[in-house]
Amino acid sequence: MAGRGILLVLDSVGCGGAPDAERFGDAGANTLLHIAEACAAGRAEDGRSGPLHLPNLDRLGLGAAIATASGTGAPGLGRRPAAAWGAATEVSAGKDTPSGHWELAGLPVPFDWHYFPQTVPTFPAALTDALIARADLPGILGNCHASGMPILRTHGMAHIRSGKPIFYTSTDSVLQIAAHETAFGLDRLLALCALAAEHVHPMRVGRVIARPFVGDTPESFKRTANRRDFAYPPPAPTLCDRVEAAGRRVIGIGKIGDIFAGRGVSETVKGADDMALFDGLLTALDRAAPGDLIFANFVEFDTLWGHTRDVAGYARALETFDARMPALLARIGAEDLLVITADHGNDPTWPGSDHTRERVPVLMVGPEPGPLGQIAFADVGETLAHHLALAPGPHGRSVL
Repeated sequence: MAGRGILLVLDSVGCGGAPDAERFGDAGANTLLHIAEACAAGRAEDGRSGPLHLPNLDRLGLGAAIATASGTGAPGLGRRPAAAWGAATEVSAGKDTPSGHWELAGLPVPFDWHYFPQTVPTFPAALTDALIARADLPGILGNCHASGMPILRTHGMAHIRSGKPIFYTSTDSVLQIAAHETAFGLDRLLALCALAAEHVHPMRVGRVIARPFVGDTPESFKRTANRRDFAYPPPAPTLCDRVEAAGRRVIGIGKIGDIFAGRGVSETVKGADDMALFDGLLTALDRAAPGDLIFANFVEFDTLWGHTRDVAGYARALETFDARMPALLARIGAEDLLVITADHGNDPTWPGSDHTRERVPVLMVGPEPGPLGQIAFADVGETLAHHLALAPGPHGRSVL
């Protein structure tokens, strides 16, 4: 049997060049390139300094992948790759987390998601009235498009006083509900989100996200690691289902189980932050068997630094992740296939606070070093399926 498959998604670490970016208002967006340019120009000095320093990822082909995606080299990145590298293009209609992950797992999204309008209120009264009645709520706050921390600072104190949860959305197909873990209760928040999912999934809303937070003042509010996504279930088998059907295990690191609505995920490893998840990844590698799939999402690039448009924070997170790479690579055996990629972009230099439509880097450790060129998201899943000796799926092709 083949070795293990390891798929790491660095959430939002795009590399530009998407051929349909203009349709999304994102022509020219390039998460990695613009971070590297800001660092080289001395515009990302908070908590770090100098050019973007990613020697381990660059040695695997990160700089070459950026050039493959967009035709432009990134300052400080461009070593001769010691792995296989390329860039992947998405065909699903959204630039969101479920679309990206499902397509990477061999299932392009075959429909358009429902998006809530840029109005105030943004949610239909029939939906909010039903949830207020079913969950016995005194009402809701927010009911608008917003970013997570700003809306907590705006409405958090009123929420604690009134018991009204905070409802908001973004340009993604999502309903987010924030509530204080103590004043409102974590279990109550999760139950409310499960009710909300019953109402919005038939509308083809991709996710309901529980956003618990703690703190006593707007300045001390902090979101906790008890976030949970209630995702629309994949409409057809993904790579995860195929691995489980073959009698192997799928170990989901981070929010993978949530993204796939629990389908095809044998075991879930959670952590308080991305570095705790990296520790969980290393532990999972120590006990995974040949034929198993380890599927990890590292979300903080997106949630902490992309949406907040914090270039220096994003650069620090990339450099912190890169520094952990030697410990990971030391655990990759000769029969294993490690794939490092992303699900969409979130250029921290771009206007607004939402995801950006971009190609994503694809770095593969296991095959002979060399260029993969521009491939499809679904090719990532099919390459892993081929490595794990699974029958071909209906979408994508193995690039090995």
